[in-house]
Amino acid sequence: MFELLGITPQALFGQLLLGLINGSFYAMLSLGLAIIFGLLNIINFTHGAQYMLGAFVTWALLHYFGLSYWWALPLAPLIVGASGIVIEKLFISRLYHLDHLYGLLLTFGLALIIQGVLRNNFGISGLPYSIPPQLSGGQNLGFMFLPNYRAWIILVSVIVCFGTWFVIEKTRLGAYLRAATENPTLTGAFGLNVPLMITLTYGFGVALAALAGVLAAPIYSLNPNMGAELIIVVFAVVVIGGMGSILGAIVTGFGLGLVEGLTRVFYPEGSAVVIFVIMAIVLLIKPAGLFGRTA
Repeated sequence: MFELLGITPQALFGQLLLGLINGSFYAMLSLGLAIIFGLLNIINFTHGAQYMLGAFVTWALLHYFGLSYWWALPLAPLIVGASGIVIEKLFISRLYHLDHLYGLLLTFGLALIIQGVLRNNFGISGLPYSIPPQLSGGQNLGFMFLPNYRAWIILVSVIVCFGTWFVIEKTRLGAYLRAATENPTLTGAFGLNVPLMITLTYGFGVALAALAGVLAAPIYSLNPNMGAELIIVVFAVVVIGGMGSILGAIVTGFGLGLVEGLTRVFYPEGSAVVIFVIMAIVLLIKPAGLFGRTA
């Protein structure tokens, strides 16, 4: 059937694979945004810069400290997450009782500062980072060739995303987090350190963005604008899934990545805007998003 449309199975599955990889990054980044907005009520526009920082810390750990990709995988999210905790304590904690616009403007300004500093130091030509030898090569599936590193990205993203959803929605720790943000006074009365929980939640959301940056380092050229180019799409994903919806961010991220891949096959010119077209349609039909709850 696809041959009649002038499309080979290899081209179709190849674009679907690329769409699933993009969807993996969409899901992880939108998950971090959903956690920060859903639990802290902050629109974190620094998220793209923190994704970029994850990639640059990965590069720095190798070139300045000789630490391989496998060391960067846990260390980069911890380092960037710790920087997020500092940002939360110094700036964002002062905005929780104000309108969303203040948090958006603050985090947007911080993103510009981070990008500007790295642009001045590294330029915009891009820095290379090699795929780790253990994940080089690929598998011939007959209908397509599956690079090992691409499969690794998808596997890690699925495990991290659904593991995070399980912890937040199905465990006692997640219940404490939701209680701390919905009714901090009552939660604090039970002896829980609410400010610490809120700070760690923001740090975890930032660490998710940094982890996506680590995964992106070996397949994308590292440059200070890599987060700015992606964050607008990720915000559209969050809006479609429902602002603050953890499951919506995950399912919509992966799903829209596949839709984008299919669009590249059948109508390449529309692949750059298909997500925004879907966002407009969803907002017309269900303004709260596919998984969002109306007030």
